[in-house]
Amino acid sequence: MKDVKMPDFVTYCRNVFVPVTNICRNKCGYCGFKRKPDDEDAHLMHIEEIIPILENGKRAGCTEVLFTFGEYAEEVVEYREWLQDLGYSSTVEYVAELCEIAIKIGLLPHTNAGILDSSRLKILKPLNASLGLMLETTAKLDAPDMAHNDCVGKDPALRLDAIKAAGKLKIPFTTGILVGIGETLDDRINSLQSIANIHERYGHIQEVIIQNFMPKPNTPMSKHKPPAKQEMVQAVLLARDILPEDVTVQVAPNLIDPYLLVQSGASDLGGISPTTIDWINPEAEWPSVSNLQKMVKSVQLRERLPIYPQYIKKGWYGNGVKELVEKLADGDGYRKT
Repeated sequence: MKDVKMPDFVTYCRNVFVPVTNICRNKCGYCGFKRKPDDEDAHLMHIEEIIPILENGKRAGCTEVLFTFGEYAEEVVEYREWLQDLGYSSTVEYVAELCEIAIKIGLLPHTNAGILDSSRLKILKPLNASLGLMLETTAKLDAPDMAHNDCVGKDPALRLDAIKAAGKLKIPFTTGILVGIGETLDDRINSLQSIANIHERYGHIQEVIIQNFMPKPNTPMSKHKPPAKQEMVQAVLLARDILPEDVTVQVAPNLIDPYLLVQSGASDLGGISPTTIDWINPEAEWPSVSNLQKMVKSVQLRERLPIYPQYIKKGWYGNGVKELVEKLADGDGYRKT
């Protein structure tokens, strides 16, 4: 295993988190985000709701808007009707317009859209600084009472194909693994090796998130224990050993104390929001930038954009965000102060 050195600095991004819809075709055993159409808090956010969130984020100094939504919600009849009432035939069509609005306000979109094919990726590429899809695991956890039972979209082969499709289009990309959902150590190694192999071919994976499972109430996995700190340390060490050096290892500072993981090879703390909650983990409050600095002790923080410096230098961003990327980035490709 490679020697791990403390980084000169760790990076983070200031963002706003917009959960466009919480309707989803999958039924993940750990998910507290998904809703059914007849649930009281099921939603498809309207543009009029989203614009004030974007404007508040811009005023608070954010550079990124994270658009996230359930995967292929169009397979749910009621959701299709909601979308048609707004005048759109697909979620990707709707989100593309949201991206255009965000760019005009001054935020760089990063869309986490679930599995997308090349045609959908081509729609979003010009309007996003980067895109994302969690691999989660290459293990097939689809037996009853497992994490991915009745989840067509969590087939590892489909998710790997989607990541490859983004690579063919030279889209700066975020992926990651979810630790503690029933996978084995060998599964984690295989997942990381699969990501590494894709990056070595296409060169587009800017960061890999090593995220710890957190049990949510009223879910099939509510009584499962989250991974221990040492499991997370091991996962980060493996990631840093297996992944190419130009792929950053990211951890979530609202889910776990990051300092131990920074010592183990993590060098990015993801997006934190001064104005919106983490809609996937609403119980876990984002730290402020000042508290984030305290968390990592003497290691310095450096703010980045949702597209990493090497991809800014390569010019891999879409035409729709070109002017804004160049306005927000400093000479090294980080956030201009």
